[in-house]
Amino acid sequence: MQLGLENKKQTKWAIVLGVIAVLAIAYFVVPMFTGSTLATSSSAPVGAPAPGRAPARGAKGKKPRAENLDPTLRLDLLASVEQTQYEGSGRNIFMSEAEPVIQPPAGTGVTDQQKEVIKWHPPDIPTAPPIPLKFYGFASRSGEPKRVFLIQDQEVFVAGEGEIVNRRYKVVRISPTSVEMQDMVYSGPPQNIPLTQG
Repeated sequence: MQLGLENKKQTKWAIVLGVIAVLAIAYFVVPMFTGSTLATSSSAPVGAPAPGRAPARGAKGKKPRAENLDPTLRLDLLASVEQTQYEGSGRNIFMSEAEPVIQPPAGTGVTDQQKEVIKWHPPDIPTAPPIPLKFYGFASRSGEPKRVFLIQDQEVFVAGEGEIVNRRYKVVRISPTSVEMQDMVYSGPPQNIPLTQG
C-alpha cells in the first residue's frame, strides 16, 4: 500500500499549508463565538465596571454620591451662598500682574530751566536767474497768432505763445509792451521782459 510518501518535498509543503489553513480558519471562526462578550466589554468606558458586576470594595475610584443625583432644589444652601460677602485684597483679579503704583510729584511741576526754542526756517529755494533774452519787436501779420522777435547774443529767435525758445524758455503770454516768459529749468513765477526800442 502506497501513501504517496515517495515525494518528501510535496508532503512537507502539504503539511505546512494544512497547518496554515487550520490556523486561518480558527482565527476567523473563534471570534464569532466569543465576539458578544468582547464587544460588551470593549464598549464599556475604561475604568467603569462591567455591566452586571458590582464594583469591588477595594477598587480605586470614587463612589457616586446619592445627594449629587438628587434633582430637588436646596434653598437653604442657596441662602447661605447669597449671604457670603466678597472681601478682596484690593488686587484686580482680571489682571495677571499688579498695577504699578504711581508716585505723586514731589514739587509743583515748575522747573527753572527753560528749553531753547528752535525756530523753523523754510529752506532756501533757488531763484531763477534773469532771462538773458530781449524783446525786440513783433513779427505777426493780420489774421495770424502773435509772434515776437527775441534776441540773445546777436542770435534772433521768432516765437509765439506756448513755444519754447533756445530749448529752455517758454513764451507764456505776449502783450503789446512786454513778453511773459518762464524758465523751464528753475521753478518760480514767470518773468516779464519789456519791449526794448532800438
